[in-house]
Amino acid sequence: MNQPVQRTTPSAPRRRHLIDPAAPRTAPDPADVARLQRVQRRIVSALAFTTILHLAAGFVIAADHVAPDRPDARVALCLIGGAFGVGAVLSLLVINRRPWQSPWLLLGALPAVLGIWWTVL
Repeated sequence: MNQPVQRTTPSAPRRRHLIDPAAPRTAPDPADVARLQRVQRRIVSALAFTTILHLAAGFVIAADHVAPDRPDARVALCLIGGAFGVGAVLSLLVINRRPWQSPWLLLGALPAVLGIWWTVL
């Protein structure tokens, strides 16, 4: 009986996306990792800042839609918006590892000041 002939094929080169125990990956450069983390912190802080600032602006806009005979409710909503504005600046400082006791926190009160000027005065 004839036996089938087995053909030997040369081993194909290993694909780069597979794990190769014979060639472990090199460790990343610490400077590259630090740059990547800095960019990630800036992006996350920008997203958090704009999201919270939109929430603060929403409270000021809600204060504009309160009945005119309720100035106390208008002021309260503007103050809540100002508190969220301070929280937005605070999150920006903390995420970027800056001192949180900063004069920049006064910028967070801007939605409250503008909201009271716009809705009450």
